[in-house]
Amino acid sequence: MTLPSPDITTDAVAGALRDLSVAAPAGLVLDTLIAVGLADGYAPIATPIGRMWVAWNGLGVSLISGSMDAAAFEAEFSDAFHRPLGRVDELPDRLARVIERRLAGDRQARVPVDLRGRTPFERAVLDKTVQIPRGEVRPYGWIAAEIGHPAAVRAVGTALAKNPIPLVIPCHRVVRTDGHIGRYSLGGPENKRALLTWEGADPDALEELASGGIRYVGSDTTRIVCHLTCRHARRITVRHRVPFRSLGDAAARGYRACRDCRPVRVA
Repeated sequence: MTLPSPDITTDAVAGALRDLSVAAPAGLVLDTLIAVGLADGYAPIATPIGRMWVAWNGLGVSLISGSMDAAAFEAEFSDAFHRPLGRVDELPDRLARVIERRLAGDRQARVPVDLRGRTPFERAVLDKTVQIPRGEVRPYGWIAAEIGHPAAVRAVGTALAKNPIPLVIPCHRVVRTDGHIGRYSLGGPENKRALLTWEGADPDALEELASGGIRYVGSDTTRIVCHLTCRHARRITVRHRVPFRSLGDAAARGYRACRDCRPVRVA
């Protein structure tokens, strides 16, 4: 066994270790906090309705906003989350790609989201909203019924108004119970109409039908009734389209509800 040389002192060892030390890379602390969800990074992205700011952390996307500039977005984030936030040049490649796929209508694209602080009811509303297909719309009452709270239509509207990550959670696909387009937190109803048009829906036609009291459409060949934007409804030819004001009217004439868009009676 070789013993240390008595000429090597503790101070000499400490000095040698100091000489070996290097400065931590710039941004290491923030990157570490972002990775564990104790801070967020943010960057701009291009969308069909203009530039948006996206914040994310190791748990997922936490906020999407159309704030006018970076300072306004930082203030909005601070008010909402009270966590550190750091500007970066762009989103991580993998996250950017999956968001792009989601916006393009790929329902298999799983965008990670950070919904900490949301109630179980709010989470249920947001989770159900993600299931609405691109280019289709559903009324607030549909979401309320689907999550097991058919009387909570107003609460559903409140939860969607507080949706922190629109576009990724497509609340623009939810319309008023009377069929009208309604409000939109990400820039107002004009942005909502623009997104629906981009996805292939026709908001003008929907508004016209809503004004006439039409909520559903059936096929006189299949005797199935659908939401107006259901992919099956779009395939019904004009001569076989039967408009309905309510599901009660449809049921009285022998029509059954579509198993895909699942229309429900809303009080």
